[in-house]
Amino acid sequence: MKDLQPIKGKYYIHSLIMEGEHEHQDFKFAITDAAKIAHSISAFANNDGGRLLVGVKDNGNIAGVRSDEDIYVIEQAAQMFCNPPQEVKITAFRVDNGAVVLRADILKADRRPVYSKSVDGTWRAYYRVKDENIVAHPVMVKAWRHVEEAEEGMVFSLSEKETALLDYLDEWGMTTVEDYMTGTHISRAAAEDIVVKLYAVGVIDFVYTSTEFKIVRVS
Repeated sequence: MKDLQPIKGKYYIHSLIMEGEHEHQDFKFAITDAAKIAHSISAFANNDGGRLLVGVKDNGNIAGVRSDEDIYVIEQAAQMFCNPPQEVKITAFRVDNGAVVLRADILKADRRPVYSKSVDGTWRAYYRVKDENIVAHPVMVKAWRHVEEAEEGMVFSLSEKETALLDYLDEWGMTTVEDYMTGTHISRAAAEDIVVKLYAVGVIDFVYTSTEFKIVRVS
């Protein structure tokens, strides 16, 4: 590696690999497509951050990176294929038989949503769920945007429909947007607006159970 001096890290990298792929870790055998890597960066940045282990196969076997080109593609993905651009900290570790593994750390974004550009030119926000990068739910994206655009110290009073949602969450723990709109007999647009506003003031949050998007009460 010409541009990044590897440090010793055999046991450290093996300990990370033992964790497997999960919500905050993804294995990448090789870096060849900036757009695909941008999906991972977007997903981690929109969640609570994470890391890519580059030079590691899906089964955990170490192949090592092949050239400095992997570093350039990661940086290109973060700066040119993510909006807003993201900072990625890359550290090189020398492990088995001189092989080098890159650890690319992605922090939780200060501003969400973070979009990534697909090969077809479209921009989508991704979110990390277990060991997958999925397209973020539209309500989640709408809520993030509302938070960014909301004014400081905004005044917010609860309507009957909003109170009904909070009461339901207090009793049952979570629900979906669809169940909320059906139970309160309101339109999807109205239900989404209420969910977005309640998220913005910090009284509800979003979770994925498996890959199902749900609303939960903030305790």
